[in-house]
Amino acid sequence: MLKRFRTFFTPLLIFGLSAVLMGDAAETTQYFPETLGSYWVYEDQDGNELTRRVVEGKEIAGEMYHAFSYEPVLEDSANYDHHIHPNFYQIGKEKVTFLVGDEVEKSVKVRLTEEMKAFLKILEKMGAPFTMLYKVEIEAQDPFYVLPMPVTFNEKWKAIQIKAKITMQPVPPQDPPKATIEFTIVETGTVVGTENVETPAGTFKDCLKIEYRTETEIEVSSPELGFGSGTPGESFTTLWVAPNIGIVKFHQKAEDIFLKSFAMPPGFEVPSPVRSPELNLELKRYEVKTKEK
Repeated sequence: MLKRFRTFFTPLLIFGLSAVLMGDAAETTQYFPETLGSYWVYEDQDGNELTRRVVEGKEIAGEMYHAFSYEPVLEDSANYDHHIHPNFYQIGKEKVTFLVGDEVEKSVKVRLTEEMKAFLKILEKMGAPFTMLYKVEIEAQDPFYVLPMPVTFNEKWKAIQIKAKITMQPVPPQDPPKATIEFTIVETGTVVGTENVETPAGTFKDCLKIEYRTETEIEVSSPELGFGSGTPGESFTTLWVAPNIGIVKFHQKAEDIFLKSFAMPPGFEVPSPVRSPELNLELKRYEVKTKEK
């Protein structure tokens, strides 16, 4: 009887210890280390470097946030990306979030403004008997939901929502006298699995592969003008995040939003994208500081 009990008890003990160890490992794994002094240097496809450092955190609206600084300082808001450029972030029990709403609104507004400038040049080349006054308004959800905790695979979550409105008024007045275009951009995230990733900084095992995709709905007040006859631009972003290291690789394909939704007249080429249509970053060197006990 005792022998049978031992035979039954031993697998249970092993299973129980394994579960505890796995639980402890999950609790101690940090996908976004926050120890002061830690830094990461990334290199893009053109050889440009971006350095991210952990700096002193800050209390915002009664909640504490960790903080990053960047070198060089980003000067053109059109190049801001909320996946890779957050200044403040929070690691909670249920999710990791980036506080990016203000920066996203500024960035999308700059991009759409640049797209509208390109559109006005098209009107000019077409010989339109009017110019176009316009106003761009942006409202972005905050924060950006980066990753669920604990990590779950192949379950989609809403990462961020951005609403954009462009109001246009022809001068001198035309028919219709005013037109509005409203975009609702919803980005979802999914952890699709783990991969080993090779970078200039080394090979990192069991990296989370997180995919983010946008889907855009468009509402147009005057469809006869041709707005909305195309498909608004979308973006597809992938992050590879190494356990206890952080982001080791970034890839993004992005399209212009407004210009793609406008059917170009015959004989006219689509203007060059406002932002780079593709961006790659890989970790070049790093140091993750250990916490003092």
